[in-house]
Amino acid sequence: MSLVVVGSVAYDAIETPNGKRDRALGGSCTYIALSASYFTKPCIVAVVGEDFAPEDRALLESKGVDLEGLERLPGKTFFWSGVYSDDMNERTTLRTDLNVFADFRPKLPPSYVHQDYLFLGNIQPTLQSEVREQMREVRFVGGDTMNYWMLHTRDDLLATIRNWDFLLINDSEARMLVHEHNLRRAAQKILDLGPHTLVIKRGEYGAMLFRRDTLFMVPGYLLEDVFDPTGAGDCFAGGFVGYLAERGFDLRNNHIDVHELHRAVIYGSVLGSFCCEQFGVERFHTLTRKEIDQRFDEFRRFTTF
Repeated sequence: MSLVVVGSVAYDAIETPNGKRDRALGGSCTYIALSASYFTKPCIVAVVGEDFAPEDRALLESKGVDLEGLERLPGKTFFWSGVYSDDMNERTTLRTDLNVFADFRPKLPPSYVHQDYLFLGNIQPTLQSEVREQMREVRFVGGDTMNYWMLHTRDDLLATIRNWDFLLINDSEARMLVHEHNLRRAAQKILDLGPHTLVIKRGEYGAMLFRRDTLFMVPGYLLEDVFDPTGAGDCFAGGFVGYLAERGFDLRNNHIDVHELHRAVIYGSVLGSFCCEQFGVERFHTLTRKEIDQRFDEFRRFTTF
């Protein structure tokens, strides 16, 4: 089962209490695709500039990521720079250069249109809708959004997520989306907007999955050292939807197993934790499926009672 991922491929300058990197491969599409690649074949739709390094393309290819939808244009790749607080719960953006990403219009190769799974990264809601409309045979579709779209394009955002199967956002975004501080009440209001499945990410405190028929909560994996939390939420998304694609989760045939959704949340948490162990995508150079499954089993032992 193949997964189409739409979003950004970028370079990041990152500084945390444990060090810094001046130019690290990043972007939502990158993190999601690398995480999902341990379960399924990701096909990415993104844009880069002439400065996109051959070694970064090689990393994606080595993980089986289909790059037919990766457009290369004259100019520079999207660049972001930020500094994290001492406890790494907050970060300050120093610089954002959209570069070629400023005029990004997702272009799906013909071979992508008939794929089974779609994850829409954090881009304009109207662009997310355009991609969704092209993939009429998709089995399971969802995505991410952020506070900017909630504030500035709310109507477009609500029209977009109405046609999704699932939504992944963090706790502050969930509260903002429906103007409700209590997360349980906020989740019910979000489910009324269209998506039948909602995952609220809570950083180091774990994640919660809400449906009409289930509520599932999991703690965050306790790491001894967190080097860089950049991309952890996107890695969660890649692990979550990648696992469901591997299992052939299919809403068209009423294939709804809530236990598979619960396992997907665990795999999402596992991939997010591995992301934090090194800077940027460095951990993915050596990460294996065996390590992922071992940490999944740790989660099972830690939470069984």
